[in-house]
Amino acid sequence: MNPLSDHYRATVRSTLRFALFMVLFALLTGILFQESAKKLDYDKAAAGMHLEAILHLALVHGHSFLIMVLLPIGMVGALVLARKAGGGEVSRRATAFLVRGYLPFGTGAVLLMLYKGYAVLLAVRGGDTDFDAIYAGLFGGVTALRYGIYGVVHVGMAVSLGYFCIAVWRSLGRSRSTA
Repeated sequence: MNPLSDHYRATVRSTLRFALFMVLFALLTGILFQESAKKLDYDKAAAGMHLEAILHLALVHGHSFLIMVLLPIGMVGALVLARKAGGGEVSRRATAFLVRGYLPFGTGAVLLMLYKGYAVLLAVRGGDTDFDAIYAGLFGGVTALRYGIYGVVHVGMAVSLGYFCIAVWRSLGRSRSTA
């Protein structure tokens, strides 16, 4: 069994540490959702309004596991399995796209969901039931800032993950002897 190269080992270690820490974060978001949702009285928000007020916060728990735990572990698994299956080595640049690109942007996406979830929930708890006004008030009411931040985070996440996946795909076409 051939040992992994230094940059593979560093990528695997960093990504697994990140994913293991994010398991705790994802569990915490589930607890926060449950406890925060209990604080919303049905007197302030009828059944449909109640669901709408807690929905964004409810989605954070599952997205935390998917974006920050399962996908990084899957990408590390693909990296190592491709190498063990005889594929060529993926460059340091490609692994940097995973560790320094996807992981921070994925974290940013989940934090944006957490921000939006709490902004909506707290606004409804405060008596505001106009969701258009609540959404317009995000990021201090600066719509361009909101769209800019969401755009940068999502595009950064997609480009980083896409670049890494293409690099792993291309490595499967090269054998170790020609890499």
